[in-house]
Amino acid sequence: MSSRSLQALRSAQRPAFAAQAIRSATSGSSVRGFGCSAPGAQSSRLGSASTANTQRLPLRPTVPVAGAVFGRQQSRSMFIQTESTPNEDSLKFLPGQQVMQSGTAEFTDTRSSMTSPLAKTLFGLNGVKTVFFGPDFVTVSKDSETQWSTLKPEIYSTIMEHFTAGRDLFLDPESAQGSSDTIILDTDSETVAMIKELLDTRVRPAIQEDGGDIEYRGFDEDGDRIVRLKLKGSCRGCSSSAVTLKTGIERMLKHYIPEVEAVEQVLDQEEEIALDEFAKLESKLNKDRARESQMGFSH
Repeated sequence: MSSRSLQALRSAQRPAFAAQAIRSATSGSSVRGFGCSAPGAQSSRLGSASTANTQRLPLRPTVPVAGAVFGRQQSRSMFIQTESTPNEDSLKFLPGQQVMQSGTAEFTDTRSSMTSPLAKTLFGLNGVKTVFFGPDFVTVSKDSETQWSTLKPEIYSTIMEHFTAGRDLFLDPESAQGSSDTIILDTDSETVAMIKELLDTRVRPAIQEDGGDIEYRGFDEDGDRIVRLKLKGSCRGCSSSAVTLKTGIERMLKHYIPEVEAVEQVLDQEEEIALDEFAKLESKLNKDRARESQMGFSH
């Protein structure tokens, strides 16, 4: 990307309707947030925008990736709040202080949690499946068999003990590095730079409100022109993530960046199995309802 093109993009005026469009209701089926939100809810942080007067958004300056919190916390007491997420098996815990200085961190198994004393301790609790660190929150996801009434007090105690004791969040600075997927590089094309800008400034903050995050996995500019994203935190493995990925993130990216043809979710093996099982269950329930309706037993 030429310096002239980059300067032109950075000096462009962001359309006045851009921020509002992202917070407006999505046309068609409404969703709560996006990424892991359930269809049919009452509000949306990301919606469609009119195609009139469309302009490209200006770029952020290229900055180095800062590390996560590594110094010791000095807090002696705290009040931990919780927030629900669209995923009923995930809860967002807010300790009232900074968790990650920059970026996010996700732990999907006991092995990966070995780099963080807090994550390791949380994985020691029965029923914990994943742990996610955000700027000022910790999202814990559980298995479907474990009840929050049993697990939540243990999570409260673990988080409070960690921060009030002033323990390090990570064992070493290298492990504490936050995500750098949307840092704009000198080698990025204009299109890739705009995708990263939009994801970082518009999509990511809204998803983090729901206790999750996105990870940019690439854009095949000379091929299928598909943006590939990984959903993390409370959005990981959520049954509605594929739907809301299309109705929210894809619609917005295609509106502001005509080169984008589609957005696809990158899944790991466990997520593919979970979503496949959900699809089978949903199909069975739909068939049962149709059969009951034909027999005159529908309500």
